[in-house]
Amino acid sequence: MAPTGRQRIPSPSHRRGPTLTSHRLPRLPGQVALPEQKSAAPSPARLEGFNAAPADAVVRALLTCCRSLRWAHRLADHRPYPDLGALLAAADEAAYDLTPADLAEALAGESLTLLPDGAYSAAHTALSAAHAAYESRFGHVFVICLDGMAPDEALDQVLAAIRSRLTNDPEEERVITAEELRRLARGRLTRLVRHFHVAL
Repeated sequence: MAPTGRQRIPSPSHRRGPTLTSHRLPRLPGQVALPEQKSAAPSPARLEGFNAAPADAVVRALLTCCRSLRWAHRLADHRPYPDLGALLAAADEAAYDLTPADLAEALAGESLTLLPDGAYSAAHTALSAAHAAYESRFGHVFVICLDGMAPDEALDQVLAAIRSRLTNDPEEERVITAEELRRLARGRLTRLVRHFHVAL
């Protein structure tokens, strides 16, 4: 894993506009941040399929993990990977090397954290207000990785995290946001490779 000091983060902004990119990425699935439990490592055959698939198909799939085109192309271009550990290490390295524009692009492609099924209406109201306050302060959507957390604890964790992070200064919050995006990408990538399939 590359040292934390290698992270490069965007300049301060309090407006939504600077986080948007000059081009639109395609609408893709896989933006939900809620965890999957007991994730097993992908079989060698699955990783072999990921390594052998056409580059454009792999890039499209990788964009469901992190919406940075540079991140996705870098991982696709450096195939083949001998195992999941090598792939995740490469994903971490690519995440640490995101430029300010890359990070803004990735953030612009993120959606709000979804509540578990059955969450009461007051929770939706509270979470919507917290997201609005966060976006107004920092100029981009709130992101958090909930992998490994029980779904019934997700709401309290998200609300507590937003309220806590609202007290950060913009520089500190950008570092935390970049780290959460890296963790989200790792979890999504693990699940992607486990279920990877391309019809040839």
